Amino acid sequence: MIPWLIFAVVIVPLVVIGFAVTRRRSATELQTADDPDTERQFSAAEEYEAEWHKKDVEHFRDERLP
Repeated sequence: MIPWLIFAVVIVPLVVIGFAVTRRRSATELQTADDPDTERQFSAAEEYEAEWHKKDVEHFRDERLP
């Protein structure tokens, strides 16, 4: 009984903390990567979003509300 209690109280939290630290570290490494292709995709997406927003505003103005 005691070994299972030690396992549950000590080992499981250590594994969970280790997993969280590893996941956070890999996410940080992915964010700091400077990829010109990624930057180009983001700028293209922002341009598309701005164009879509402009068309949506124009469509809303043309739409007749009840």
